[in-house]
Amino acid sequence: MVIANRRIAFILAVLILVLASGCLNTPPNLVNTPDDVSGKVIGALKGTPSERMAGELGQPEVFTSGDEMMALLLAGMIDCAIMENSAAIELVAQSPEARILSDSLIEYDLRFAVAKENAELLAAVNSALDALRQNGTLSGLVGKYFANKKYTYVSPEGGGAHSGYLSIAVPPDSPPFSYKNANGGYLGLDIEVALAVCDYLGVGIQVIEYDSWELVNAVWFGLADMALGWRPGEGEDLVNISDSYANAVHVVIVRR
Repeated sequence: MVIANRRIAFILAVLILVLASGCLNTPPNLVNTPDDVSGKVIGALKGTPSERMAGELGQPEVFTSGDEMMALLLAGMIDCAIMENSAAIELVAQSPEARILSDSLIEYDLRFAVAKENAELLAAVNSALDALRQNGTLSGLVGKYFANKKYTYVSPEGGGAHSGYLSIAVPPDSPPFSYKNANGGYLGLDIEVALAVCDYLGVGIQVIEYDSWELVNAVWFGLADMALGWRPGEGEDLVNISDSYANAVHVVIVRR
């Protein structure tokens, strides 16, 4: 593994040097609209919703680093990259040779998945989301994770006095929605929304890690009370879906 990582680092260093020297003739950009993505070599970050989309649309190249992905894009070794819009804006700001297509690849609402037989929990979650929407918590969290705005969610006084808990299934490596920090703590929009909902309902929160494609099954089989982090539209015949708490936009990054 160490040797492989060193090899990747060496290749990237060579690519960056070659690009900087202007000695590499990169192929022209062939992706000018989201429709052009089909069948292309598509970069995506590991563990994000974009990884799955890349596999559905073309030939996926999966990266653990956005900088690595951008280096290979600019070198012409991948045709395009896809990712969540706010993260893409931040990445492209560091690479003037790249741009984001004006039309988004996909746009969807973010919602909770709840077991079909638990109508009471679904109603409680929707009530909590409505209250969090009205008091500005949802807009604050969306601004924090989608637009880099300063916002800190603080559990209300007495929030630690919980009666029971709800288990929440999320992917552990899907920034900015759900991911882990260096100390193993959970962060992300989905995590904080779930925490705010649980605080409103007066219960604790237990986070359970699942891959994106296992989330609906986790709820369906009763392994978790709720799930966040999958693409709505998939598995909705197996679970109930809450009201929306945010809107996600995935975009395409190409060479200029």
